[in-house]
Amino acid sequence: MINRRKFIKQAASLAGLTLSSGGFAGILTQNKNLGVALVGLGYYSTDLLAPALQQTKNCHLAGIVTGTPAKAEKWKRAYNLPDKNIYDYNNFDSITNNPAIDVVYIVLPPSLHTEYVIRAANAGKHVWCEKPMAMTVAECQQMIDACKKNNVTLSIGYRMHHEPNTKQIIKYRKELAYGSVVKVEAAAGYFDSRTDHWKQKKILGGGAMYDMGVYPLNATRYSTGLEPIAVTARASTTRPAIYKEVEETMQFELEFPGGITAICETSFGKNMNDLRVTCSKGWYKLSPFQSYSGIHGITSDGKKLDASIPNQQAKQMDDDALSIINKTPMLVPGEEGLKDIRVVEAIYRSVAEKKKVEIR
Repeated sequence: MINRRKFIKQAASLAGLTLSSGGFAGILTQNKNLGVALVGLGYYSTDLLAPALQQTKNCHLAGIVTGTPAKAEKWKRAYNLPDKNIYDYNNFDSITNNPAIDVVYIVLPPSLHTEYVIRAANAGKHVWCEKPMAMTVAECQQMIDACKKNNVTLSIGYRMHHEPNTKQIIKYRKELAYGSVVKVEAAAGYFDSRTDHWKQKKILGGGAMYDMGVYPLNATRYSTGLEPIAVTARASTTRPAIYKEVEETMQFELEFPGGITAICETSFGKNMNDLRVTCSKGWYKLSPFQSYSGIHGITSDGKKLDASIPNQQAKQMDDDALSIINKTPMLVPGEEGLKDIRVVEAIYRSVAEKKKVEIR
């Protein structure tokens, strides 16, 4: 079990990090509008998930976990949260007795995902976990097993699977609309000007591959409908004084069954946001393919891919809530996250061994 106080102490000085997080548990309700508790009140929860939960139809913001009393008061006032739905790290597990909370959404640095998903599951709560799922395949399996053991669902926050233009290119692939897939090119990154952030700390799960890297990686998998069998990867940095522990940039080439290839790149040093799928009878691309502000694309025969939704995070959470309510399979279950981490592990092996490695 990870020592929570140790991580908080280590990360307290990092710019922009909010490790106000936690987990909880409770007797599941039969409500048709599920109560969600956010675990981790950093940027993604504060600026994206909490506002999105004001637009959802099948779920709502019901609680938070934070180790900062001032922050708890701020959220309490902003979202009219009752005191009984506000938790700190000491009373984390007592959420098991709170029927107002049905779902725990883990929004923490990756190295903390496993502990809090397991604790939430043991408390009897459905679990949503941000990407990347965890640091290792073994951790992912522990999370899946804990949720199955406690008869709760587990979903990973790959919001693109819920996005209409992404769903359209998946449909193209399934229907062979442009023939069979031959090659995929995917890149995702941005210039991060921060010099002392958790994404630059190995112990917290930093590095471009774990953060932005799962976007192009996951895109190659949903674009091909296949699992990669080998990878060749190279890590680099242009700012070694900042990226001392983890990579700033990762380039990786995947090999799929049938001779399909994928060329990918991810970085904290440059802006990239493109996905192109070349097929035997044409191509289609999305650019950007994972932007919060909307996804756009075009096909080789001039079709525009510009369907829009009001809020990507709201769509993701509503879809997942509806799956829980209707007891239907999650669109992005834990197994999907595990498959990506299996490839991530192989990517790091390739970097360490400086050669192509098989993915096993």
